[in-house]
Amino acid sequence: MVQIRKARRSATKLRLLVSGPSGSGKTWGAIQIARGLGGRCVVIDTEEGSSDLYDHLHDFDVIDVRQPFTPEAYIEAIDAAEKAGYDVIIIDSATHCWSGPGGCLDLLEDIAKAQFRGNTWSAWSVITPRWRRFVDRIIHSPMHMICTGRSKTETTQSEGPNGKKRVEKLGMKLEARDGLEYEFTVCLDLIHNGHYATVSKDRTGLFSGDPKPITPETGKRIAEWLAGGHAVEPPQPTDDPEVVEKATAAIADATTLARLDTITAGIAERLTQGRITQPTAERLGRLASERRTTIAIEAEKTPATVA
Repeated sequence: MVQIRKARRSATKLRLLVSGPSGSGKTWGAIQIARGLGGRCVVIDTEEGSSDLYDHLHDFDVIDVRQPFTPEAYIEAIDAAEKAGYDVIIIDSATHCWSGPGGCLDLLEDIAKAQFRGNTWSAWSVITPRWRRFVDRIIHSPMHMICTGRSKTETTQSEGPNGKKRVEKLGMKLEARDGLEYEFTVCLDLIHNGHYATVSKDRTGLFSGDPKPITPETGKRIAEWLAGGHAVEPPQPTDDPEVVEKATAAIADATTLARLDTITAGIAERLTQGRITQPTAERLGRLASERRTTIAIEAEKTPATVA
């Protein structure tokens, strides 16, 4: 029977993604936010016990997950955390489920060889449902979920306060399957220099303005918002028709995965700038994923055609 209920923000749980390059403070930031949220916390640690280095920040427990980092290993850890009654679950990090030893990309090669004569495109029919079950487990958990994820590291040269050149690390693209960020309420991108956070997605209205450091106060503000506190209403974005038209055409014309990566990064930037809305960004993300599939199919067929 269909049931209709009153919308109630306090009925929701946090879904937060913290991404950044190595050394940007992802684990540290996740624990600080968990401290502000309050309640019992557990870290699902795939980083060789790195969370233990921060036991002075907060009282939390740890579930160590070792390779192979299969989606099922993560799901088993989440099940255990929920059964134990924790209020906040930190997954540190989700990247291993995608590109770590025994993760989805490793499994893709193994399954392609074992079941599909090396055809990786056909192997996606096995991998995609397993990845999706992992993501769904995060989305539907009755606990607050904070996930960290590595970004592909890129360096840039800038001028320091003393006028000398210095090299800085920048977090670029999240190392996970395309579209993961769309599943979260808030996505924070950490800047290596100073552990400051910028926001790439925010449904709370709490993170407008310049980059700010993550503190327990960040978690407290989120907890108040979830409990029904009033957030500052951000300006409602509208779609720029020219941006949408150009992005749609660019996706359709893309012939390489590298080109698609550039396009999806541009879509995320336009979303941050308020030039497109979240639903439009998600629609364009789906188009990019479909185009990625088409390119992969064409790449698989090319050797056979040439031969």
